[in-house]
Amino acid sequence: MYTIPTSDQYLMPTYGHQPIAMASGSGCTCIDEDGNAYIDFGSGIGVNSLGYCNPAWVNAVCNQVQTLQHTSNYYYTAVQAELAQMLCSRTQYARVFFGNSGAEANECAIKLARKYSFDRYGNNRGTIISLKNSFHGRTMTTLTATGQDVFHNYFFPFPGGFTYAEANNLEDLKAKLDDTVCAVMIELVQGEGGVCTLDSDYVKAVADLCKEQDILLIVDEVQTGIGRTGTLLASEQFGIHPNITTLAKGLGGGLPIGACLVDAEHADVMGPSTHGSTFGGNPVVCAGALAVLQQVSAGGFLDDVLDKGCRIRSRLLQCSEVAAVTGLGLMVGIQLKTRKAADVLQDCRKAGLLVLTAKQNVRLLPPLTISDDELNEGLEILIKVLENAESAAQ
Repeated sequence: MYTIPTSDQYLMPTYGHQPIAMASGSGCTCIDEDGNAYIDFGSGIGVNSLGYCNPAWVNAVCNQVQTLQHTSNYYYTAVQAELAQMLCSRTQYARVFFGNSGAEANECAIKLARKYSFDRYGNNRGTIISLKNSFHGRTMTTLTATGQDVFHNYFFPFPGGFTYAEANNLEDLKAKLDDTVCAVMIELVQGEGGVCTLDSDYVKAVADLCKEQDILLIVDEVQTGIGRTGTLLASEQFGIHPNITTLAKGLGGGLPIGACLVDAEHADVMGPSTHGSTFGGNPVVCAGALAVLQQVSAGGFLDDVLDKGCRIRSRLLQCSEVAAVTGLGLMVGIQLKTRKAADVLQDCRKAGLLVLTAKQNVRLLPPLTISDDELNEGLEILIKVLENAESAAQ
């Protein structure tokens, strides 16, 4: 097992590192510094949407690096404009703000909702309802928006203006919709919360309530967006079009980007000096994101994602250690009967497969471009790990 001592010496100890030092990758397979190969069912927590070093993505990024690596947002760049146009046209939104992460995209959404409410209704209407078990980022504001008590510690005082409703409990949400509320913020699949999918009827009812009361609906698609669930946006599968959608992770294909999309009715809420980002919309990152969007938008691509997701679920449900399989598309949660998810992660790693955990569940976020061979090989390892544990327990 290879480690890098200087990492432990000089980096803040904010991550529980696995004993692997990554060296290279291609497709869905990565190689560590010792030459060991791993099938990656985590894709950098859903970031490497096209896998490792996708040729079209690499060419787009390298060409842009050699042309113009950065300029401030006081100037236009063609690649940023092209990405904005493609992203808005593909998602049917009017405008987009580019930042560097999902947390930044959610910060923009929160500010936009509060400014809209202030402009129209005045002060004292800035409360945002998010859902219990949600996760929206690690900045002070998005940490507060996150509806998990485990994150609400250490960093007091937290910003005000947030309250939390039970997911899939419409009456609880209604009870919290007082005249101080300006927005409701939800994830359609709560990724960090255990890969928990919201009920479709609940989501539609929330959207209707927000529209009736002129409350903005923010959908955090940082993890579900850009084809992860089998449609470009997960909201398409729920029959809604939120006022604001936030994106990050898979959009950049491996480079840091966040995007806050807003509908036509609220497109001009944020004016000059109300928000900004030094690196947001960086030309190199935009070139990578364009390459991702072009491939994800290709005919049959998303159908293939749905097919792969169905194959994974079908295979897993044949394993007696699996209690349930949750999520959508290639966003998969595995509820186990007897094993701990952390132990499964370690056993998979030793066998050459990288997986993730979410709460008590195993989480899979393989690249959208995973080949049939890599998918089958990874599933063989995962099933073997689970079934071997069953045999040992008998």
